[in-house]
Amino acid sequence: MQPVAEFSVTARPDRRIVEVYDADAYLGDEQAMATSRQQVVAGNGYHLYIHTLQPDIRVHITIRLWDTPPPPPAEAEGHAPITLDSETGILVVNQLTLGPAGEMTLPEPGVYEGTAWWASRQAAADYYNLTLQEIEEDWSPERVTQAWADCPTPEHYILDLSYIRPSPDDDE
Repeated sequence: MQPVAEFSVTARPDRRIVEVYDADAYLGDEQAMATSRQQVVAGNGYHLYIHTLQPDIRVHITIRLWDTPPPPPAEAEGHAPITLDSETGILVVNQLTLGPAGEMTLPEPGVYEGTAWWASRQAAADYYNLTLQEIEEDWSPERVTQAWADCPTPEHYILDLSYIRPSPDDDE
C-alpha cells in the first residue's frame, strides 16, 4: 500500500515544539500546546503541536496522505490520533519563532484524520543531554551546531492522514 501523497521536512523544535497548521490558522492554542507536553502530539483541529524532548536537534516531519491510513509501524515508540482541518488545502510545518520549515499542498481542502507516530524521540534526547555534558567553554557555535547535526538517531514524526470530509462552513 502506497501513500497518495507524501511530504518531508526537517525542523528545529523551538522551545521543544514543532507546529503543523492550516495556512490560514494564524492564532495558536496555548492549551493544545500544553497538552502536547503530556501527550507528545496534541491539537485543536487547526493546529497540531509536536513536543520533543530536546530544543536544538532538527527533527524529521513526514506527512503522508492515504486512502485509508495504515496502523502505526512496529518501530513506532508511540502514537496518537489526530485531526487537522485545512480550509486552504495547505499545511505549514512551523518552527515557532524561526518561522516555517516547509508546507504541503493537499489534494483538496477539508478535514483529515489519522495517526501521528514517532520514533527515536528518547534516543535523540539522550544524545542531546550527553552532548551538553561534553560541551566545553572553548567550543565554537559551529562545533555545537555540528554536534547536533551528528546525532546518530534523529527524531522522526509521521502524520498518516486520510481525507474525511469538506471543512465546515464558517456560518455554522
